[in-house]
Amino acid sequence: MFKEKYTVVGVMSGTSLDGIDLAHIVFTVHDNQWDFEIAACETVAYSTDWLNKLKTAITLSDGDLAQLNHDYTQLLAAVISSFIDKNQLKNLDAICSHGHTILHQPHNGFTLQIGNLATIATLTNQTVVCDFRVQDVQLGGQGAPLVPIGDQILFQDYDYCMNLGGFSNISFVANKQRVAFDISAVNTILNHYASTLGFDYDDKGAIARNGNCHDELLTELNALPFYQLPYPKSLGFEFVKVIALPLMEHFTIPIQDKLNTFTQHIAQQIAAALPEKKGKMLITGGGTYNTFLIEKIKENVPEMEIIIPDAKTIEFKEALIFGLLGVLKLRNEVNVLSSVTGAKTDHSSGVVHKINSQQ
Repeated sequence: MFKEKYTVVGVMSGTSLDGIDLAHIVFTVHDNQWDFEIAACETVAYSTDWLNKLKTAITLSDGDLAQLNHDYTQLLAAVISSFIDKNQLKNLDAICSHGHTILHQPHNGFTLQIGNLATIATLTNQTVVCDFRVQDVQLGGQGAPLVPIGDQILFQDYDYCMNLGGFSNISFVANKQRVAFDISAVNTILNHYASTLGFDYDDKGAIARNGNCHDELLTELNALPFYQLPYPKSLGFEFVKVIALPLMEHFTIPIQDKLNTFTQHIAQQIAAALPEKKGKMLITGGGTYNTFLIEKIKENVPEMEIIIPDAKTIEFKEALIFGLLGVLKLRNEVNVLSSVTGAKTDHSSGVVHKINSQQ
């Protein structure tokens, strides 16, 4: 008999490199209806040293990458343990951790999230459910996005669920199935250019707002082949490093113009991705605070009702849903939808590390 209440810590580190998101979540389920409460939550920023390590990890040799994985697992375990101690959390069912994506090449049958080594259970003295993407890729899927199962279970009142993080991704129901896919880069590009001006990010899109849209750059961005691909499809930092940034750098224009143009590009690609331009769309993720971007999205889908939830949901929705994925794995229930990832079948993904156990 399964329990009706689960207490977990959901942990997420996104490609925007904002930091490690941690959320203490209580899930309840009754008659197959799930509810949740986000209690204590926190984002722990990366040190400059770790930011540099994660930004350049894609270039590392296999040996150096293995060392980075070991070191990051130690870091993640320390951050999680500190969060548990600070909030005096007791009797947790599990730590449900995404880790941090370094390489994502589903077309090559490969994806790597560091911080998912078995030692994390011993270091935190907790059961850890993690490494959610690898199995899906082995089953022929994209390994992403994984959040839509949570949209289906926890946020079914919305026609669209949009996340604006390192990348934009969306989920919705089409032909009676939940579908989802990545749309474009967002904060991976915007934060990069803000950093060249000495800022961690473009606060509320103020720098972009003061720039001008460069029509030729916008046209070339919108013509990138990825946007013509059918879903399921997903993006990794490789897209930013190899395709998007080199195109942006081809244009010698002011940084504020690049920010303005790319913001317009994000909004236009979001509009293009929606089969219906009306209904209710929930928007979460750090990009939600970019008011210039939200304005541009509204301009492109004027009939859409845009819903921006409370701050905890905006900032910790992914940590929340990886918490749910972990609970579903503990129950051996489906937590990845083949209609979303393109895998051969729905499945219960992830690895459970118990204390002093390798599996």
